[in-house]
Amino acid sequence: MNNRFFVDSEYLPQSALEKKHRLETDPTSRKNHMEYLPGMEIIESDVCSKVISQMENYDYSAYTARDVRLALEHETCTIRDFKALLSPAAEPFLEEMAQKAKLETAKHFGNTVYLFTPLYIANYCENYCVYCGFNCYNHIKRMKLNMEQIEHEMKVIADSGMEEILILTGESRGQSDVKYIGEACKLARKYFRMVGLEIYPVNTDEYRYLHECGADYVTVFQETYDADKYETLHLLGHKRVWPYRFDAQERALRGGMRGVAFSALLGLSDFRKDALASALHVYYLQRKYPQAEMSLSCPRLRPIINNDKINPLDVGEKQLCQVLCAYRIFLPFVGITVSSRESAEFRNGIVKIAATKVSAGVSTGIGDHESKYTGKENETAKGDEQFEIDDARSFETMYKDMSGEGLQPVLNDYVYV
Repeated sequence: MNNRFFVDSEYLPQSALEKKHRLETDPTSRKNHMEYLPGMEIIESDVCSKVISQMENYDYSAYTARDVRLALEHETCTIRDFKALLSPAAEPFLEEMAQKAKLETAKHFGNTVYLFTPLYIANYCENYCVYCGFNCYNHIKRMKLNMEQIEHEMKVIADSGMEEILILTGESRGQSDVKYIGEACKLARKYFRMVGLEIYPVNTDEYRYLHECGADYVTVFQETYDADKYETLHLLGHKRVWPYRFDAQERALRGGMRGVAFSALLGLSDFRKDALASALHVYYLQRKYPQAEMSLSCPRLRPIINNDKINPLDVGEKQLCQVLCAYRIFLPFVGITVSSRESAEFRNGIVKIAATKVSAGVSTGIGDHESKYTGKENETAKGDEQFEIDDARSFETMYKDMSGEGLQPVLNDYVYV
């Protein structure tokens, strides 16, 4: 897995600019996005074919108000019901969907809402994803924290009272190899009860190693389940290999991870089909690995450095709410995370209906939790952010706000024996 490419610098050399232009304008210059690269593990699984078959055959315009009413009346939501709830025909029924989703959430999660914070430890990346602020052609300030800096950031976060952390890196094996991530997990175990990872996909044995180092769960965004659209958005790097990314959660479970999280980045392609595929990805894996904890996220596109014109494609808050309510009705036991990409007002509302987990005290930059948590700047250890957030509330403020909404904020509910 040594196909590395990293070109970010103050000025791109002419050869890099020419390669960037070829990648953008000439599809024949790009590697086949369905072919595995050397070192990538191939697993035998039927989940992908099931998900994609359902997605490709989904004609949401065929569903009617009657289909939606039947779906809301059924005690158990079938795949057909779920498709109806995602369709445009369900938009007039959003209030009824919200009421049903709220009942399901209360039944299985009570009035609890889980809080966590992400910690970006590096923003180097070897991929060229046209919508991402970390992409290798985007001129940003790159930073990789050393172990002393990582531990300092973790201590600052832990001192606030937070008990769950999500460790993130840019997708660069060259700069952030598995051993480096594993050492960060070992440090995290000193300060946090729950440790999650959102890194580049790896093989089963590497997930097993990271789990042994202290990681509890793995989050992977498929970005879009539309492989043809995916090809036009991911022009270079290991992330370009669509099927390897799809199977990441299953490899993580085979490697012993307790939980996995899924998402499409809504707005990259047809959001209704991507929402369907995301939920079905969970649905089918849930049946293969019933012991695993599974969750869904629902991020929308956000502006990035050097490109402030990136916005969700046809995904407003009303559509996002519809997706979240449909998720809850179809998958009542699954956790649903709403990130700081969304507004405080939206997050305050959706946690009372369908969502069960929110981030707090968020920074998508590198090494600036100290400034966010204490007000003390640390310019020598800061790297640029991946995207702009909307809800910048601190952990303390978020905790108070959730309590004020009549919810019970939960920092950790897992007991180690």
